[in-house]
Amino acid sequence: MQNHPRTAVALVLAFLGLGLAVAPVALAAPAERAVQQQLVVQVGKLRASGGLYLQGLAIASGSLVPDFYGARNYAPVWTRPGRVDELLTLLASAESHGLSSEDYYLSPLKALRQRVASSDDAALAADFDLLLTESLVRFGYHQRFGKVNPQRLESTWNFTRHFRPGLEPLKTLSDAVAAPSLDEFLGRWLDRVPLYRALQDRLAEYRTLAAAGGWPEVPEGPTLKPGAADARLPLLRERLIVTGDLPATTPVSGTYNEILVAGVQRFQARHALDADGVLGARTLAALNVPVSVRIDQLRLSLARARWVLEDTAGEVVVVNVAGYEVFAARNGVPFWWRRAVVGTQARETPIFRASITYLDLNPTWTVPPTILREDILPKVRQDPGYLRSQNISVLEPNGRPVNAATINWRAVGSRPPYILRQGPGPRNALGRIKFMFPNAHSVFLHDTPSRGLFEKAERNFSSGCIRLEDPLSLAEILLADPEHWNRAGLEAAIATGTTRTVRLPKPWPILILYWTAELDAEGRVRFLPDVYRRDPGLLQALNGEVVIDFPSL
Repeated sequence: MQNHPRTAVALVLAFLGLGLAVAPVALAAPAERAVQQQLVVQVGKLRASGGLYLQGLAIASGSLVPDFYGARNYAPVWTRPGRVDELLTLLASAESHGLSSEDYYLSPLKALRQRVASSDDAALAADFDLLLTESLVRFGYHQRFGKVNPQRLESTWNFTRHFRPGLEPLKTLSDAVAAPSLDEFLGRWLDRVPLYRALQDRLAEYRTLAAAGGWPEVPEGPTLKPGAADARLPLLRERLIVTGDLPATTPVSGTYNEILVAGVQRFQARHALDADGVLGARTLAALNVPVSVRIDQLRLSLARARWVLEDTAGEVVVVNVAGYEVFAARNGVPFWWRRAVVGTQARETPIFRASITYLDLNPTWTVPPTILREDILPKVRQDPGYLRSQNISVLEPNGRPVNAATINWRAVGSRPPYILRQGPGPRNALGRIKFMFPNAHSVFLHDTPSRGLFEKAERNFSSGCIRLEDPLSLAEILLADPEHWNRAGLEAAIATGTTRTVRLPKPWPILILYWTAELDAEGRVRFLPDVYRRDPGLLQALNGEVVIDFPSL
């Protein structure tokens, strides 16, 4: 007995972790048989070669498509015009996700549809059917896993990238086939958090700005301070109005008055600049970044959001390295936020996922080898009393103490056979508390005695770990014990000076991410510096060829 045509597309998309409905109406018997015969031929070529070009368009999902058509005895899928319309509309929606509808052959498919409609060529109809299926595979795959495989760009990537547990592809797609709407079924499979949808809204707004001509460029000139007169002020006013940093009713002024200063400060805050209201070279450069670049930043954040879809459910701690910030979120909605200090360009904070399981009060600090070699040894060689002043002990590998004064530090080389450990106290590099999430990178969240760094706009000063502003407020959230582990209780335990480990009542996932466009608490878009220069590589891949790289089941 021949499979019902609807079953097949469901099989494909269940394999994608999606499930999009197709409800075709059968073609006239001779036409369907002729198309079916041509599908047998073309799918056979695809199966044999692993790749195929049809009408000059590539079938990228070389193993999935043959299995799909074989399971349905090569019956054509896209036999109802209304369902084709719905698929083409779905493909057009790719632009709202920062993707290109042409990755899914939208324009060629529209043209090919016209050719098929005016011809009785079964081979042409078979090509059209295969390409429609390929477009749906691509679209579903990109929505679920992203167009770009993050593991190809991030060596430390360990976020969830697999099909959802318990979803047998054939069963899921069979169940999905009865769904009345492709778009609605897709929506049930992809829970877009509010941040994702808000980024989509901002992308639409900036594309509207681009269509209207973008914003005017403010010419170079002397640094502009409050009260100064400058011929550029009308252009500055117009520029700030375009992006909502000034209201459209702002009057023209011949001096850099408090209204314009406040607009510049709002702009600076949205671009990780010192919000001092002074129009200097860095602020001017940010003002003159083209709207196309800002659109690409929003596209990249949407791409990165799709990568971590599975990991944002429930309660999580998130570090945005590019934003120098840490926040806690519940089902994608942030409810706590603080500033952070992250790794320098030479010692980047790695991007990965882990679980916070315990915290240490009055922690000790074991100096990592790189910091020992590059930072501590030069200071010790210059000042023999440095270790004592910093409360750093020297230990043999077995833990036995060594008198630092007996060591010839100039003779030990760059890899001394000692462990250096800083005791708890006001000078400890980790401050009063550290949050531990065991990982291969020896990275953790911690307090710091260098509080002044949090006042800087750009905060990439650490050796890879994340220094946290007001860490006790995060400890209260994670410990979830307001009776014993409130702020007063934490401070009392710290005041004893005793190192103490406190385990969390439940592990908290922590996601260390890298987004250069995000939203602030008021829903305004923030554009952040690409401090680690990661945007160009991702943008190139996002604009590049489609690669279907299925994760394992």
